[in-house]
Amino acid sequence: MPRQIPVRRVVITGLGVVSCVGSTLERFFDGLFGEAPIGYRYVTDFDPLDYLDPKEARQTDRFAQFSVASAKMALDDAGELGLDPSRVGVIYATGVGGLETLQEQITTLAERGARRVSPRLVPMMMSNAGAAAISMRFGFRGPCETVVTACASGTHAIGNALRLIQYGRCDAVVTGGAEAGMTGVGERPAIGIVAFSNMTALSTEGMSRPYDTRRDGFVIAEGGAALILEEYEHARARGAHIYAELIGAASTADAHHITAPAPGGVGAISCMELALEDAGITPEQVTHINGHGTSTPLNDLAESQAIIHVFGSKTPPVTSIKGITGHSLGAAGAIEAVCVALTIERGLIPPTVGCDQQDPEITIDVVTKEGREFTAGPVLSNSFGFGGHNGCIVIAPLTD
Repeated sequence: MPRQIPVRRVVITGLGVVSCVGSTLERFFDGLFGEAPIGYRYVTDFDPLDYLDPKEARQTDRFAQFSVASAKMALDDAGELGLDPSRVGVIYATGVGGLETLQEQITTLAERGARRVSPRLVPMMMSNAGAAAISMRFGFRGPCETVVTACASGTHAIGNALRLIQYGRCDAVVTGGAEAGMTGVGERPAIGIVAFSNMTALSTEGMSRPYDTRRDGFVIAEGGAALILEEYEHARARGAHIYAELIGAASTADAHHITAPAPGGVGAISCMELALEDAGITPEQVTHINGHGTSTPLNDLAESQAIIHVFGSKTPPVTSIKGITGHSLGAAGAIEAVCVALTIERGLIPPTVGCDQQDPEITIDVVTKEGREFTAGPVLSNSFGFGGHNGCIVIAPLTD
C-alpha cells in the first residue's frame, strides 16, 4: 500500500505589498476603494534604498528590489519565526523577470559596444533573481524556486508553497511574486509595453474596466507582494497573528492557444473545481471570488462563463481589483492573495473599479461602487495566464 502522508494545515501569518495604490497594507487596501488613474500603473512611493544599500540597489533589477521589499514587509509583519533556516523555503514568481535590465544592456551593446555590457546582466535579468535575493538576504536555506507561468505565476507560487508545508518539507515559506517590465531607456519606450500594445492586449484608452461592456484591454502595472505561509500548529504555538488559512490550490492547462483562453473557459472550470475539491468544500460554501478580470474582451467573458458553469446562475460576489491596480502580470496573483487575506480580516470586499456598465453577456455578481460587506467563508482567487496556464487558490477564515 502507498505510504499515507499526513496533510498539515497552512496559515498566512505575514503580508507585504508594493503596489501602485500603496506600498503598505493600510495604503494598499484603502487605495482599492479609490479612483483609478488613466494610463500605466507605476509604483510611486518606493525607494529601494529603504531595503538595499546603494551598491546592492544598483546591482538588482527593479523586479528583484520589489521581491526583497515585499518579503521584508511580510517577515516583519509575521514576527520572529523561530525556525531552522533549512526548514524555511522561498517560492517566488515573475512573468518576465529583469526585462528592464535586459533592455538597458541591449541598448548599451548597440550604442556603446560589447565591452560596455555589464557583467551583472545575467544575474540581474534572470527570472530567479528575486527568489535568490530573498533567500540570500534572510538566510533561508530550504527550497528556493521561481515560478514563471505568465499571469498565473503568483498564484502558482502560492499553491506550490502550500504543498511544501502540507507535506512536511518546510515549516514556513516566503511566497508571492514581483514584476517590473515597464521602464524604457532614455527616450525609448519600454519593450514590454510596446510588445503588449502591438499585440492589441492593452487598453487604447489606458482604462482598466473588468467585466464592463466598454473594456478594450488591460492596463499594464508593476508591483510585488509576499505572503508568509506557516504550519498552523507552529504559528499557534508562537502566538502569531493569523490572517487566514490557505486550504486549497489547483493548476491546469487549456492546451488551446498561446494567448487566447479556451472557449467557454473549460480549463478555468476544471481548475476551479479541482481547487474546491482540494479544499474539501462545495461551490455553495464559497462566499466570494477574487476574479482574474483583466479587462480584455475574451478573458473576462471566458472567466464569467466558467464561473457560471461551476457556481450556477447565482454566483458568489466577484471582484477584480485590476480595475484600479492594473495588471502586474506575474505579480498579480500574489497581490490579489494579499487582498483576499485583508478582505477576510476586515470584512469588506473591494469594488471592481471601472465596471460601470456591466457587459450583459457577463451575468456573474460583480461587486461595484463602494464595495460590499464580506460574509465570512472560503474565498476563491483565480489567475489565468498566456500559454493557457490556470491557477486557483482557496483562502478561508481560520476555524479551530
